[in-house]
Amino acid sequence: MFADRGGVGVGKLELQRRPEAESMPMRLAPRPVFLAGREALLADLTALLAPGPGRPGPRVAALCGLGGAGKTSVAVEYAHQQLSEAGMCWQFQAEDPAVLAAEFAVLAAQLGTRDPVDARDPVAAVHAVLARGPAGWLVVFDNVPDLASVEAFLPPAGPGRVLITSQGQYWPPGWAVQVPVLDAVVAAQFLAARTGEVDRGAALELAGELGGLPLALEQAAAYMQATGTPLTRYLPLFRARQAELLARGEAAGHREHTAATLGLALSRLERDAPAAAGLLRLLAFLAPEPVPLDLLLAGRSAADQLGPETAEDVGPLLGDPLAAGDAVMALRRYSLAVPAGDGLVQVHRLVQAVTRAQLTAAQTGQWQQAAAAIVEAAIPVDGRPPGAWGACALLLPHARAVLDPVSNGTRQVAQALGYSGSYTAARDLFELIAAAHRDREDYGPEHPATLAALHNLAFWTGEAGDAAGARDQLAALLPVMKRVLGPEYPHTRIVRANLAYFTRQARDTT
Repeated sequence: MFADRGGVGVGKLELQRRPEAESMPMRLAPRPVFLAGREALLADLTALLAPGPGRPGPRVAALCGLGGAGKTSVAVEYAHQQLSEAGMCWQFQAEDPAVLAAEFAVLAAQLGTRDPVDARDPVAAVHAVLARGPAGWLVVFDNVPDLASVEAFLPPAGPGRVLITSQGQYWPPGWAVQVPVLDAVVAAQFLAARTGEVDRGAALELAGELGGLPLALEQAAAYMQATGTPLTRYLPLFRARQAELLARGEAAGHREHTAATLGLALSRLERDAPAAAGLLRLLAFLAPEPVPLDLLLAGRSAADQLGPETAEDVGPLLGDPLAAGDAVMALRRYSLAVPAGDGLVQVHRLVQAVTRAQLTAAQTGQWQQAAAAIVEAAIPVDGRPPGAWGACALLLPHARAVLDPVSNGTRQVAQALGYSGSYTAARDLFELIAAAHRDREDYGPEHPATLAALHNLAFWTGEAGDAAGARDQLAALLPVMKRVLGPEYPHTRIVRANLAYFTRQARDTT
């Protein structure tokens, strides 16, 4: 369950020689103490790297995923499972090519290469030994930035296996193996077992708040154990002070906490792809559900509503699908976003949290305003045509996350949900809209917009199957409409007609 940069339970690399194979050294981190929910992944990895006819040369797999997803832990566990078959097993730290080259010199010495040419080129020396070495050798390249940084070090020949861990997603066909976050149930079981808690409901809630990210789960468990905080007290504390807790607590075997691990990827993104960093800041203020980028970035109508900083960061992506595509590719290079369907991308909720935590209060306000403007601009003005229904359904969670409930955009989404047949969803959203209008001083319980929202709430309540509820709401609303707007005002007449309709419907169903 432990994440990359060492992985939970994966500590300092150990160098040793096995008595039965003095010429074949081994260096490998200790086996993870806790590893939950990775049985199927390890089985798939074993099958992928297994020898077979028509598979000459080293077999290669690249474990890919978000920082903290546990790629290193999976790689180390796989290596320990294969030790009985591996003639040699060596784990390289591969973040820095210079460090990686130095580690090849160490391995060359362990393999006993003595030729002066070998001393000048330890990579070639190691490759030569592996090319003629015993079947089953295994080398692990840990925390690889990308293929270009490690390509010269990959053994080109020999009957062995190469395992790579990386946040990067771009690898030759057949190499990439995704390391996803943990299923909520598995994550909750880990938290309960790790902390000794019996409240499985609270464990499931916290697992959801942490998005199943193994590093964050282990960090939370370690904090609770170290401080004696029960899970039921940690959960509200995390909700109130998320950013601080992500930067607190030490997960066993990890050099960095969750905030630092994800923050490093964000810093690299800012350095290498500023436009992608701007897109990530926009995505950080949306809901954690899949985001329809094709809809959000399709036009430039929101451009004049952006502040100076947000206009510079995300403005160039509006209406430019090529620029938007480049930004998404950069996000995927660090596993900061994953495809979630046609035109959809998804960002992990803790990536969102760490991204927001890096902003000042002023910047936060600008990005909240930018997210609201861009979402509202993407919402179809008329929700009645069938072509608008799917767009509004995709935009619904993001509209709820960033739009004021009294905004036109929220109302348009709610109407489109109803027209599409999602009567319950329309009713629930209009309940929120009506409450917001009623409770705000600039509207109040008898403002025309409040009365319109109450009418829509009643209508979609009836369409959702509660004719009696709709009748009662409309019966209470009609006298207010008459007094405020007049008995012959068009909306008053519509309310009167709908009251008659749902009265009949309620009578017919009793």
